[in-house]
Amino acid sequence: MGNLFYYAIVFLVIALVAAFLGFGGVAGFAVEGARILFWVAIALLVISLVAGLIRRA
Repeated sequence: MGNLFYYAIVFLVIALVAAFLGFGGVAGFAVEGARILFWVAIALLVISLVAGLIRRA
């Protein structure tokens, strides 16, 4: 799951650089990619925590 956060940060950095250089379309795409990867990582974290709690019970 650490890789998902890494790629979310990479997409965010790409978006910031692209926005700074004036590439609006690339920046928007990179921000959406970062947002999607971030929420997927959060969802997997929650599922993992719930599964761990159920397994202990």
